[in-house]
Amino acid sequence: MGERVWLTERFTEHRTRLRAVAYRMLGSLTEADDAVQEAWLRVSRADTTGVENLSGWLTTVVTRVCLNMLRARDSRREEALDAHDFDQVDRTDGPDPEQEALLADSVGLALLVVLDTLAPAERIAFVLHDLFAVPFDEIAAMIDRTPAATRQLASRARRRVNGGAPAPGTDVAGQRRVVDAFLLAARGGDFDALVALLDPDVVLHADRAAGPTPVPVEMRGATNVAKGARLASARTRFTRPALVNGSVGLVMAPRGRLAVVLAFTIADDRVTAIDVIADPDRLRALELGVLD
Repeated sequence: MGERVWLTERFTEHRTRLRAVAYRMLGSLTEADDAVQEAWLRVSRADTTGVENLSGWLTTVVTRVCLNMLRARDSRREEALDAHDFDQVDRTDGPDPEQEALLADSVGLALLVVLDTLAPAERIAFVLHDLFAVPFDEIAAMIDRTPAATRQLASRARRRVNGGAPAPGTDVAGQRRVVDAFLLAARGGDFDALVALLDPDVVLHADRAAGPTPVPVEMRGATNVAKGARLASARTRFTRPALVNGSVGLVMAPRGRLAVVLAFTIADDRVTAIDVIADPDRLRALELGVLD
């Protein structure tokens, strides 16, 4: 068997795992596929005669491709998908949006969102060690750091993923029940269920990046807020609960890129206020975390 045929077969065997690694690093199925394809181009041109651990070597190649992509993303300071562009996701090239949403759900959309706030080396260290059990000394060689420094990167990333402790006295379980019910009702366009979850005097504030107008939006009253939530039901496909500044909220992230956050104020099992945040500076200032 020729070397190229052998290498093609081995790469095909590892492709699913390599794609999973790339997806968790990049948060986008399209970018993950691009990274795996670029890795294959590099592998196909490389001399593999001295490679003893093919699986580890392939992981290294994919990781370095992903690291370059993350650094390029940082250097361009790409912002999240615009809050008004959710409907455009269905019409863009690439994987089916439902496939992307299901994959994000299996991985944890909130996890992808938090990972997207990390520096590239932090993200690489956390993903490879905590999600794929790659030893720190191997990761260190991939990102040109010492094993000790790599361990610190993963630890710092882990703290960000956990999102800090909820504020003292916060009933996370109770908040989660209300927020989950709100998301379910919004997803199904259930107006009556939405009204029942909202305080009669609820107030919704949306910054100018979140609304359809160039000025901030304010809605008052359960009926008006419920109507607005029902109109935004298309966005809920890319929405999952997460910790937002120590309380339970919602994150909207098509293609794994944070676009909108809903911060809730809840009292007596009803929503009394909603802050809709889409301004990039405000999003960067939030402390987000993954719920258990």
